[in-house]
Amino acid sequence: MAKTGTTTQGLRTAIERSGYYPALVAEAVEAAVGGERIASYLVHQETTFDANEVRRHVTVLVLTERRFIVSHTDEQAADSGSPTPYATTSTESVKRDRISSVVVSRVVANPESYTPGTLPREVVLTIGWGAVSRIDLEPAACGDPDCEADHGYTGNSTADDLSLRVSEAGDGIEAVKETLAFAQALSEATAGPAAGRA
Repeated sequence: MAKTGTTTQGLRTAIERSGYYPALVAEAVEAAVGGERIASYLVHQETTFDANEVRRHVTVLVLTERRFIVSHTDEQAADSGSPTPYATTSTESVKRDRISSVVVSRVVANPESYTPGTLPREVVLTIGWGAVSRIDLEPAACGDPDCEADHGYTGNSTADDLSLRVSEAGDGIEAVKETLAFAQALSEATAGPAAGRA
């Protein structure tokens, strides 16, 4: 489920509608937002199956006038460290001008007959701001198949601090629309010199 919008009350309603520890999630997000005006938000809940357990996770993304706020909340079953089930919630606040990339990957069916405006069946939103980078290396080679020289390594560095996948089949078509709307708002907010002045 994903919900998007632009008001504080709308954000609280979306968090409550997700049904995932709404008081805990709302308190953490609202404390991080403080008194700033909300430009856009996205609430996304996902359920995963881990062996015999069902685990839920909610991600809340909030774009304010000056910051991008990310909140994650996970639930855990009772374990040796805690005799009762518990939840962990965290928030990260990033200045908008630190966002270095907003990548929107769209999966469309039957691309040969694609009509502009048709929603993709899946969207992956990847946002980077430099907190986490991944380096993929592999041995370098030259074009000579008989060459035995050591050419070192080649690779690339990818910033992917957050990756959020939403699909029509798993989350519904509204969730896909809302993710695209938030991605557009974030892209526009972080483009050009205006992002640093907002």
